[in-house]
Amino acid sequence: MRALLFAGLLAWLAGGGQGARRFDVAIVEGHVVDGSGGPPRRADVGIAGGRITAIRSSGRMEAHEVIDARGLVVAPGFVDVHTHADNLTAYPRAEHFVRMGVTTIVAGNCGSSAVDVAGLLADVSRAGASVNFATLIGHNAVRSEVMGAGDRVPSIGEMARMRSLVWRAMADGALGFSTGLQYVPGIYASPAEIVELARIAANAGGVYASHLRNEGTHLEAGLEEALRVATTTRGRVQISHLKVDSPSRWGASEQALALIDAARARGLQVMADQYPYTAAASTLSIRFPSWALEGGRDATAVRLTDPAQWLKARAEMRAMLAARGFDDLAFATVASYAPDDSLQGLTMKQVALKTRGADDVEAQLDVARDMQLAGGAGMVYHLMSDADVERIMRHPFVAFASDGGLVPFGEGQPHPRTYGNAARVLAEYVRGRRVITLQEAIRKMTSLPAGHFRLSDRGLLREGRPADVVVFDPKTVRDAATFERPHAYAEGLPYVLVNGIVTVRDGQHTGAREGRVLSREIPDPRSLIPNP
Repeated sequence: MRALLFAGLLAWLAGGGQGARRFDVAIVEGHVVDGSGGPPRRADVGIAGGRITAIRSSGRMEAHEVIDARGLVVAPGFVDVHTHADNLTAYPRAEHFVRMGVTTIVAGNCGSSAVDVAGLLADVSRAGASVNFATLIGHNAVRSEVMGAGDRVPSIGEMARMRSLVWRAMADGALGFSTGLQYVPGIYASPAEIVELARIAANAGGVYASHLRNEGTHLEAGLEEALRVATTTRGRVQISHLKVDSPSRWGASEQALALIDAARARGLQVMADQYPYTAAASTLSIRFPSWALEGGRDATAVRLTDPAQWLKARAEMRAMLAARGFDDLAFATVASYAPDDSLQGLTMKQVALKTRGADDVEAQLDVARDMQLAGGAGMVYHLMSDADVERIMRHPFVAFASDGGLVPFGEGQPHPRTYGNAARVLAEYVRGRRVITLQEAIRKMTSLPAGHFRLSDRGLLREGRPADVVVFDPKTVRDAATFERPHAYAEGLPYVLVNGIVTVRDGQHTGAREGRVLSREIPDPRSLIPNP
């Protein structure tokens, strides 16, 4: 035994001691911003076996691959906890995510998810992906499975079945429970129903992530509903993509953030996320009154083609627009419309003029009806203010998340956040407007969301942790995607590593698919980041 130890010591000394230890990858001469919120420091990062095995400011590092990071920032891979990348098995390279530095994504948001979480996670694991993947269990998916799209109170048996589905999903590894209370059928659910199901997730240690019932005209009421869930279940709550989506309420972010601060002062574990744009993306269906959409596509078609019911629906749509501060649908741009892709990129006013020869509000609403009857459309909505975006961004408990999905390159007219969300934070709001510091932006994209979702081994550069790392140039990083040309990869991020494997090299995807499936876990309290 002594001979073996002595031989090992001689080999270590012959290699130059610890300073010459061979790594799989060494990232040298970079400015490390470790995700904790602390300032940058000059350090080298050594990676072996998929993990960070050394972070030090001196000593030679020998490695199979040495990345020269002089003038570059070395940070944890970004953690995007609000995505709609549920179809990862269809697009496992997740190229637009990983090329903007995102190494971990959470799907199942806004109430939309796979019901069979175990099956989804197994499929992702078998397929292999370029990013780490986790999911929530969605309320809309569960309610649809049990009750369809009906506007009614669940029976005792239906409620029991929904509770069982949420429990099963949590047991199978879901990180928590999500709602999309602006969408059918979640919009029909009572607060009591939400509490009952969120309690199942909270008791299992999961988070409750909510797309609020209203994000504009009744923003505070929607937020208070989510906070009551936190109060009742004593669970963690994530307010999804916090914003003010009505010009008539611009400035209400101040009241919303005050409600979050008051809740946290009461001991509730409440956070939010946002994307750094003044435009949202959703479906065309949210412009219609909920009663018109009840029961699914066939029932909707009956109502929208009945003259009396359509006149009623159109009047309500005009009233909803007016309450939000809009005269018409000119703020809405078609992102995807399968029956006629020539409409993609046009505003609804332009669509009305093109298809009906008139662009008044009545023509726009009639075109919206036609498109909904043809299967609906994906939309981009320009409806927020810079002042609200920046105020929300400055709050210490608001993380960054894209709300983006997985799309084929060049297909449709998606929101540019799909390609540029994380890069835009660094280019526009750190370097350009100086709304927040570099280290704060990185904290909001790494340890802050990872800690709240209990992804306890992600979000920080620490020895012993999985080597999810992004290397970027703080002077040139930028979002190349625009609303007019959204299919453009982020720039200025030459290297991204996922679980120690170089997945982006010199700005190009290497084809590596070393992402892991991440399931709910009980955290080590020492790993959680204290409140700033």
